Amino acid sequence: MLCLDEPFGALDAITRSDLHTWLVEVLAHDPRTVVFVTHDVEEAVLLADKVVVLSERPARVVQTFNITGKRPRTPTSATVTKNRAKVMEALR
Repeated sequence: MLCLDEPFGALDAITRSDLHTWLVEVLAHDPRTVVFVTHDVEEAVLLADKVVVLSERPARVVQTFNITGKRPRTPTSATVTKNRAKVMEALR
């Protein structure tokens, strides 16, 4: 199991994208459970099988989304765009 808390938060866009690709490739060859904390909705939808939206403090589960679509996903794919919109709506 991997627990990652904002692992790509301080990176520039190109490095972040490269590491997204790297992580997807590594997990394709060596699958494992990953708990990935991020405030970046696009990042969550690109990388996750499931996105859990939490409320403000005290944190509680607002909504859970099962993310479908083949990997690697691209930010402009219909699946990512649709899921990003759903998650953003839950955050409002």
